[in-house]
Amino acid sequence: MWKQIYRWVAQILLLSRDTRQNRLDIEEMREELSQLTGTVEKLLSDTQRIQEKFDHVQALEASEREKMVLRLENEMLRFERRLLADDRYKGRLDGSSAGGFEAS
Repeated sequence: MWKQIYRWVAQILLLSRDTRQNRLDIEEMREELSQLTGTVEKLLSDTQRIQEKFDHVQALEASEREKMVLRLENEMLRFERRLLADDRYKGRLDGSSAGGFEAS
């Protein structure tokens, strides 16, 4: 009977020690989880900020491309206008010499 009581007491002491260690391990894991949660939240925030910057850069680039296209179209229209003006000018010169208005 004393052996049985001794085994129970020993078992209770071992379980008590294991319970204390488990409590310490759980507290340590909670702290690690809290740190990991903070790290994940920071990463999420950084990722969102990077995405916002990327979106902003994309919008700026699209705007710059649109401006470049408009400038190109503008230059093409100016060039076309100059060609038309040169053709008209040449046509007037050709027409005036054919009409007999030569300088003496």
